[in-house]
Amino acid sequence: MLTREQIIAREQQKLLDERERLNGALERLREALKVEVDVDAEEGDPDLVEREKNMALVNQLERKHEAVQAALRAIEKGKYGICERCGQEINPERLEVRPDATLCVRCQMEVEKFIKRGVLPRAQPERF
Repeated sequence: MLTREQIIAREQQKLLDERERLNGALERLREALKVEVDVDAEEGDPDLVEREKNMALVNQLERKHEAVQAALRAIEKGKYGICERCGQEINPERLEVRPDATLCVRCQMEVEKFIKRGVLPRAQPERF
C-alpha cells in the first residue's frame, strides 16, 4: 500500500502532465481562433459554428486548467487531498480518478444536490 506522500507524488506528476496537455490544447485552439471569420456570415455557416465550438472548448479547458493549478498549489501548501468542505482526507481512489478533486465523495454529492436544486451556484475552484 502506498503512503500518503507516495500518493501525493503520483498525483502531482499526473497533474503536471495534465497541465502540459492542457497548455498544448489551449495554445492550438487559441491559434485556430486567430483566423478571421466573415462577420457577415449567415447563421449556420460552418466556419462560424466551428469558431463557436472552439470558443466553448477553450472556456472548458481553461476551467480545467485552473482546477489543475489549484490542485498543484494545494500540494505546495500541504492541503492536497483534504476535503475543502469537511476537512477529511479525500479517498486515494478518488484522487487517482480525479487528481484535481477538492471535495470528498460525500461532500461532492451533497454540493451537487444543492446545485441541482438551484440553492448553490456552480463554484469556481478555490484559489490557494
